Amino acid sequence: GLMWRHVVSNFLTLAVVLLAVIGGIVGWAKQQYNSPGPLAEAICLKVEKGSNFRKLADDLAGRGAISHPYIFKVGADYSGRTGALKAGSYLVGKGASMASIVEQVTGTGQSTCGAEINYRIGVNGTDVVVSELDPATSQFKELAKFDPAADPAPPDYERLAKDQDVRLVVTVAEGATSWQIVDALSRDTFLSGAVKDVPAEGTLAPQQYDVTRGMARADLVAQMLANQAAAVQELWDKRAEGLPYKSPAEAVVMASLVEKETGVPEERARVASVFLNRLAQGMKLQTDPSVIYGLTKGQGILGRGLRQSELRSNTPYNTYVHEGLPPGPIANPGRAAIEAALHPEKTAYLFFVADGTGGHVFAETLAEHNKNVEKWRKIEADQQGGTGN
Repeated sequence: GLMWRHVVSNFLTLAVVLLAVIGGIVGWAKQQYNSPGPLAEAICLKVEKGSNFRKLADDLAGRGAISHPYIFKVGADYSGRTGALKAGSYLVGKGASMASIVEQVTGTGQSTCGAEINYRIGVNGTDVVVSELDPATSQFKELAKFDPAADPAPPDYERLAKDQDVRLVVTVAEGATSWQIVDALSRDTFLSGAVKDVPAEGTLAPQQYDVTRGMARADLVAQMLANQAAAVQELWDKRAEGLPYKSPAEAVVMASLVEKETGVPEERARVASVFLNRLAQGMKLQTDPSVIYGLTKGQGILGRGLRQSELRSNTPYNTYVHEGLPPGPIANPGRAAIEAALHPEKTAYLFFVADGTGGHVFAETLAEHNKNVEKWRKIEADQQGGTGN
């Protein structure tokens, strides 16, 4: 009778109260999981291979990054990410929420802090730069820099080369030749296997590449080829009207000349205009880097000025002897140089000469150009301590 009804209604009331409390706790836990955490300044969080969310929760709690390890574990579980934990070093920003930390450590596995070994393939040689991220400033500080071909490896390199978490990077400078790139890659001790053939000049994208230990050199080269082909196609499709190139390949030849003639970004489209103006008037391009390529085949550097006899040498790349563009690229141009070749400035310039600051001074007439050359010769003589050339 009545009594049972009374008991049941009391029980239901209690159940409703309990559900409300549980709901409140769940709501609170969710809010804790998603809202800013207690971290006062950024830390570099290292997740070891074979770690799990329990260890991670304890580590984060110990470092003052989370206040409720249990909520962290349940939240990760609930989001279905516990199986996706990736080893690496992660920059956890101040006030990071538990949700964002879970997302970071189960993402791409790309380290965002810790140390980096950057194998840099330059136009005049290769060096290795070892740096470490300072979590407080989010800036990399350089620990060591050395030439692997000539210098013994410094202790910082020896220490970090063994560290499984160190980020390995290969950077290819704009204007390096395909032979230089393949040759330098053969000495990068983190990579494996051989590259059968040196890819055609101009077909490798100069940029930064993340690599893994034991990665095949051939796979890295394949990535460079794919990136350059994609960049050339994309930029070719958006090119300016009225250019004389018959194919994207010709634009890459021009881009390589621009790449080797100036290191000043804002000059690239102007240098391209000079070469295009010369082609339009049937003048020879007369560009030294192309003559040099005819002598070295891109295998190393000349390391001195051109001799008069070499300026007359009859290689297909001698633009003092032959009209038009050289038969192929003389280096691997970067994206900006390709863009300059496809979006040149509109000028009447036909000449340029170095100005002593790394840039160039441009001229429309030979008379004007000769004056500029005189100035440059004087600067050059002064720079060499007045000994002349």
